[in-house]
Amino acid sequence: MDELDSAIVASLQTDARQSNRELARTVGIAPSTCLERVRALRERGVITGFHATVDLPALNRPVQAMLHVQVRPLSRTVIEGFKKYAMSLPEVLSIFVVAGGDDFLVHVAVPGVDNLHAFLMDKFSGRREIAGFRSSVIYQHDRKPVIEPLDP
Repeated sequence: MDELDSAIVASLQTDARQSNRELARTVGIAPSTCLERVRALRERGVITGFHATVDLPALNRPVQAMLHVQVRPLSRTVIEGFKKYAMSLPEVLSIFVVAGGDDFLVHVAVPGVDNLHAFLMDKFSGRREIAGFRSSVIYQHDRKPVIEPLDP
């Protein structure tokens, strides 16, 4: 990615709803050039989609937690099966497959702490592949609005 691609990506991360004309004006290029650059970034997989950010409390999901999960036996089939199962649960926001003492980090958002406990008891404790889990309640969650490329 060159400096122009980086500027386009940064501007889109700030406001993905801006028109191509506004984006072109922001980065200082012609609209036709801008449109081609954005298409190329999508084709190369740099831009993977456009998303709306939502307020979790407005969706009755003010309590977030990271669930640290170990599965057994540790195999591709078990890992893929657990990922598929967890992603089907409405409480789950995202899943990370990790190395170390845990096999997964599962980010969830629920209405309250009692709901988190019920989720763990009803949806995790009875699963044969889950060898263990623990939860960490998230007090605050901040996300960088713009992610910049790093030098190689």
